[in-house]
Amino acid sequence: MTQDMDLTGKMLIAMPGMTDTRFGNAVVFLCAHSPEGSMGLIVNKPTSDLKARDMFEQLSITIGPDARELPVYFGGPVEHGRGFVLHERGYNSAISTLNVNGDFAMTATLDILEDLADGRGPAKALLALGYAGWGPGQLEAELAQNGWLTCDADHELVFDIPDPDKWEAALARLGVSPLMLSSDAGRA
Repeated sequence: MTQDMDLTGKMLIAMPGMTDTRFGNAVVFLCAHSPEGSMGLIVNKPTSDLKARDMFEQLSITIGPDARELPVYFGGPVEHGRGFVLHERGYNSAISTLNVNGDFAMTATLDILEDLADGRGPAKALLALGYAGWGPGQLEAELAQNGWLTCDADHELVFDIPDPDKWEAALARLGVSPLMLSSDAGRA
């Protein structure tokens, strides 16, 4: 990885030819990217059978009257029993918050769930189970094989656009129409 290729805080957009079906039409927010590897959360694949309230109950967290109803996302195939909250900067866990960049942070400790259940958590938050992880050089190889496109992340794309529309919206930020994309990877 070259110094200027730090993709931390960027979005990965899965290309149509993605062979791993778990990443089909995925939009991934990269929380960390370094020579040691990469970690991100899929932000457009909510689970159909699990809501935040279910998680709070399973963890014996008291749900207050101001708790928001949040979906739970499939964050990726690694450690799918572990929770992560991607949120706007400004909220900081008393235990540990990773400030990704000037706009986003990620917290994976129980206290943010307690705050969300009580209505005190960050206003903009995305709750995910599991994460997407890449070993050293793995993501760079996938990028070189045209497995992913990258774009800048913003609050609207991560938190506000309806999940079924995020993939096309991410492509649109690059001026790319899904109809222009081929599922065939190759080299000229």
